[in-house]
Amino acid sequence: DPDRKTEVVLLACGSFNPITNMHLRLFELAKDYFHETGKYKVIKGIISPVGDAYKKKGLISANHRVTMAKLATKNSDWVEVDDWESSQSEWLETLKVLRYHHQKLLPPDATNSLEDAVPLTKLGQKRKREPNRHKPIKKRNQSPDIKSVPQVKLLCGSDMLESFGIPNLWKLEDITEIVEKHGLVCISRAGNNVQKFIYESDLLWRHKNNIHLVEEWITNDISSTKIRRALRRGQSIRYLVPDGVRAYIEKNNLYGPESEDRNAGVVLAPLQKYASDSKN
Repeated sequence: DPDRKTEVVLLACGSFNPITNMHLRLFELAKDYFHETGKYKVIKGIISPVGDAYKKKGLISANHRVTMAKLATKNSDWVEVDDWESSQSEWLETLKVLRYHHQKLLPPDATNSLEDAVPLTKLGQKRKREPNRHKPIKKRNQSPDIKSVPQVKLLCGSDMLESFGIPNLWKLEDITEIVEKHGLVCISRAGNNVQKFIYESDLLWRHKNNIHLVEEWITNDISSTKIRRALRRGQSIRYLVPDGVRAYIEKNNLYGPESEDRNAGVVLAPLQKYASDSKN
């Protein structure tokens, strides 16, 4: 059925330190964009906060960040929080998180039946014994079925896309697999030059059909950094983060001068990892 829509799961990885209304808006903007194309159906959004091993300056503990994200999405009927990434003891590449969520969406027998679908000769004997055996195989060969596995796309802001250009922050082959096999949805402020960034990268240009650029016309300049700054200065953050998040921050007194100094002088996990890789 050519009219069948491709199902999409949106995955946002990041610090969410703390989660803000802007993070939640990214999901809404992306969903509107995909539905307006008429080709996609967004079935789920996943927020995956980074683990503590990422070692970013000012990063408070993952359990606080996960709890705040859960409070923020409590009223959403389609965006959920996943703590698999944040519960790992080591920092995980974003690609591994994408792969994990892709894997989770595969039907449990997908790998087996796909393997079975190839050596048809071996199945000859079995097929005589089990008359129904060929039915699913036939269906696979007509393969609109492949389409039925939802695509997991990485949802990000323009700053994340542009961070692809920072030496040793990303592995080239990781970026390649992300844009080739999964896809990127990048929300950028109107006038922000993400197009130019893609144009100037041969790798991104080659896969530009798998990079969805979504313009944010109702600009929203809230960032976690600015939220933390306001909190350090005792200023209100109301209407910038969901109320539940604001209450949780106040109750647990989460962001102050001390928390901002966490991991000060520590090298970010990917930079540590890839800089040592490139020396070896």
